[in-house]
Amino acid sequence: MTQLTVPEFQHRTVLLDEAVDALDLTGDRAHGVYVDGTFGRGGHSRLILSRLAADARLIGFDKDLQAIATAEQIGDSRFEIVHDSFATMTASLAARGVQQVDGILLDLGISSPQVDDAARGFSFRNDGPLDMRMDTTRGISAAEWLAVETEQNLEKVIRDYGEERFAFQIAKAIVAGRAVQPISSTRQLAGIVAGAVKTREKGKDPATRTFQAIRIFINKELEDLEIGLNQAYACLAPGARMAVISFHSLEDRMVKRFFASKANVEQPDRRLPIRAVDLPQPEMKLISKMKPSDAEIEGNPRSRSAVMRVAQRLPLAAPAHGGAR
Repeated sequence: MTQLTVPEFQHRTVLLDEAVDALDLTGDRAHGVYVDGTFGRGGHSRLILSRLAADARLIGFDKDLQAIATAEQIGDSRFEIVHDSFATMTASLAARGVQQVDGILLDLGISSPQVDDAARGFSFRNDGPLDMRMDTTRGISAAEWLAVETEQNLEKVIRDYGEERFAFQIAKAIVAGRAVQPISSTRQLAGIVAGAVKTREKGKDPATRTFQAIRIFINKELEDLEIGLNQAYACLAPGARMAVISFHSLEDRMVKRFFASKANVEQPDRRLPIRAVDLPQPEMKLISKMKPSDAEIEGNPRSRSAVMRVAQRLPLAAPAHGGAR
């Protein structure tokens, strides 16, 4: 059992009701097996559990030890937490006797408690050690990476993952800065970035994109998402839904393209003698795209960039029979 004190930080689950509604936990579906691939502080999981039947199951995933500690406080025999990325979903579910599930929710990105805890190193607003790892038991910290990475690779990460047009200047400044002293704190890095960025977007700190890029790289967020989307699809039972909440364009584009690749199947030339029943069939149906309401954004400004996409797996050869339990 994880023994960890969880700091108290305000956390508002984005698109809480909308995401759980999207899973359609009605009728027989309330007896199914579901996955919350990003437990966080458990807002979605708790609402899902409140709508599930007594014989249902919910399996949560998270890389963050503080999230795991929170999850272990849920006293519900229907719920189990896995300390790992949702990119391990196929093997992790199989180890628990589950081959198919009736719905999957992924709430991507970083949570408010992670941002607000200066000791985690995610935020440039409060000084803290430059760590940025969601799972502090694995991998190297941002400070360790910045100390050894080449200028060329620094530029590539900041440009590709941060969509930062001053990536060259920032990478050059980081290399120059670390030659003077190790870059070990968040404000130290933010100051280096601010000195390299000559023009600033209104209302946005110049370090925003660089911190995003480094965080995504250190935690392999896009690699996990690519693997996780494929594994999630493979685990979906016919008729099951997958809802994915993204917070920046890189994630959302990946989700959009993945769902489109399953829903929009290229058809052969109509002049070819192919029976209708032999034509390629879509594997998923696009259900909805949703953003937070004005009221939610007003109450929780951090939700403003969220986009939720929902798709449903279609039956290919046989009608849906629900998830394995």
